[in-house]
Amino acid sequence: GFLGSQKRFAELFRGPIEKQGDPEALQQLRARVTPFMLRRTKALVAHELPPKVETVMRVELSGKQADLYETIRLGMEKTVREALDAKGLAKSQITILDALLKLRQVCCDPHLLKLEAAKKVKTSAKLEQLMAMLPEMLAEGRRILLFSQFTSMLTLIEAELKQRNIPWVKLTGQSQQRDALIDQFTSGQVPLFLISLKAGGVGLNLPQADTVIHFDPWWNPAVEAQATGRAHRIGQNNSVWVVKLVAQGTIEERILALQDRKAALAESMYSGAVGRKQPLFSESDLAELLKPLSA
Repeated sequence: GFLGSQKRFAELFRGPIEKQGDPEALQQLRARVTPFMLRRTKALVAHELPPKVETVMRVELSGKQADLYETIRLGMEKTVREALDAKGLAKSQITILDALLKLRQVCCDPHLLKLEAAKKVKTSAKLEQLMAMLPEMLAEGRRILLFSQFTSMLTLIEAELKQRNIPWVKLTGQSQQRDALIDQFTSGQVPLFLISLKAGGVGLNLPQADTVIHFDPWWNPAVEAQATGRAHRIGQNNSVWVVKLVAQGTIEERILALQDRKAALAESMYSGAVGRKQPLFSESDLAELLKPLSA
């Protein structure tokens, strides 16, 4: 009860901090919880840990995939606008999330969408880029963790790997004999580990990997950081290369900006910085996410 009821906490802190960017409310919350927090970052406890190099690899959508993105964006923008006018932002969450999900799926691979228009699009720019990268990486002897939020995307990737005779193992929430799958990678039997973000975010120790690929960005930067941490952890002897595949000019690039804002909010709770004065997510953010495909 130290922070009151959930309703009271939302009124005093969560609403003002997340929606209004209120620096005074953030400072009050920090003052209240700081005496109970001890923060030990990886940099403080693992001085010998090799460096981590992050690369955002932008991939341009073109042709029918770009046309599909714009078609769905226009339809979703209209649907979301009608929901906002009728119910407001707070009560339109399901409509908004559905719209953003469809746009993210188009960026990954049109085959993820259960729409007739998507069935006519046979190519995925990001999947093609991935398949151009992997053989070269593996030829260099890299050990790779490949994360995606979508288990169905991992299935599509598996089909491409099979065509190219590239060995892999896959871990999702549905996987049986989890330890045996992990052992195939850690023992060196296979060089590529496909992992769903939900299944592999925590509880895995994989310092045998020196490369991490995030096929699609996720809203919460801490979740991605936890996934990357499966390789960049105590026991790692090599520098870790982290590659983020992002569809250029789409919702995925704008998700990266939201990630930065969420990371800044989390950091302010530890550091005491209170410079952020914008809301965490607003109708203007939504408009930004739903902007037309840009070059």
